[in-house]
Amino acid sequence: MVSPSSIAGADSEIVRERPFQLLLLINVLPPLGTALLSPVLGSLVEPLGASTANIGLMMSAFTAPSIVVIPIAGVISDRYGRRPVLLFGLVWFGLTGTAIAFVSTFAAALALRALQGIGFAALTPIIITSLGDLYAGTKEATAQGLRFTGSGLSQTAFPLAAGVLVGLAWQYPFLLYAVAFPIAAVVYVYFEEPLDEAADEESEGVRAQIGDMRALVAHRRAWTMVVARGSANVAWFGFLTYNSILVVDVLGHTPAEAGILAALASLTYALAASQAGRVADAFDDRLYPLVATNASMGAGLALAFLARSFAVAAVGVAFMGIGFGLVLSIYRSVITTLPPADLRGGLVSLGEGSGRAAATATPVIMGVAVAVATGPLGFETAVRAVGAGAGAVGAGVGIACLLLMSASPPIRIDG
Repeated sequence: MVSPSSIAGADSEIVRERPFQLLLLINVLPPLGTALLSPVLGSLVEPLGASTANIGLMMSAFTAPSIVVIPIAGVISDRYGRRPVLLFGLVWFGLTGTAIAFVSTFAAALALRALQGIGFAALTPIIITSLGDLYAGTKEATAQGLRFTGSGLSQTAFPLAAGVLVGLAWQYPFLLYAVAFPIAAVVYVYFEEPLDEAADEESEGVRAQIGDMRALVAHRRAWTMVVARGSANVAWFGFLTYNSILVVDVLGHTPAEAGILAALASLTYALAASQAGRVADAFDDRLYPLVATNASMGAGLALAFLARSFAVAAVGVAFMGIGFGLVLSIYRSVITTLPPADLRGGLVSLGEGSGRAAATATPVIMGVAVAVATGPLGFETAVRAVGAGAGAVGAGVGIACLLLMSASPPIRIDG
């Protein structure tokens, strides 16, 4: 029998620990916020009275609210604990997502998607923060990587089920969100608060805590990591947005092959993320693997968009997935170590909010860029140029932030 340590290193024995298992169980839900809808959006146009031009708002309505709510959830979790925020997130995410199956108008569906985004804001950032509470060093990098591996597998399995269910009725995929309720019950019974209760008792007022957060983010070492965390999503969501257009309209292949490319991206980042602990352990300074993996992510996306064949595009997507899986896993393990424990949730949430902002803005900016560039360049060249540019921006901003961070003094919070 293959042991976890033979796959992801000795630190991966954490998979046998109940707190980690419960956090992995919670982590099944958040990736489904966008991934579950990806294969079924076209099937929602007619029953909800939408159009092919505006059905994409089902994605934006979900991601946009979390830009504001994620930092708030982080501050609340620092003050009142991780467990109550996670429980609220699970129940709210499941309730609002499942409710979409029982509405009949596009406006109602969009409203519920926006509310569901609030549930997401109370899940992923708090899971990441809780891992930072429980583990340190390479063990924490391994934990973040394995969590991200779970996200990749979740994004591979559930959309396949959604694709089958939507053939029976458009409402059925949304019923998959009901899995949140039994998960919430298990978490309520077994999950213990990872924060030190003594620290909670000495916590400051909300106003003072927000002031400490402002002081923290003013440090160059902190804000550069928040920006770098967001920049990785430029490359990833650039790919997700234009994958089908690249494969079908530019390379002349089928939607099924676009699905293969999307699955390849998810699987490569899932496998790469499982090795984050080993990669972090191999270097004294995490600057070097982070610069290299950013380069892999950006160059891979550029290669995919500039490719003249499906096979070459697949190679590019594999390099992009490897880079993305490692970059996000190691970023998150770095961010959790920067602040004191009572500000950890806030800083992690700012980083995740930065990621959601990039996820929301990237499709819009790329769409405008393609529209502007199509006139002088033609549609195919415009798509290739904008896609390659997204890879350059995502990797370039990340590398620039890393270099700035490496030259910054350690963070000190007075008081």
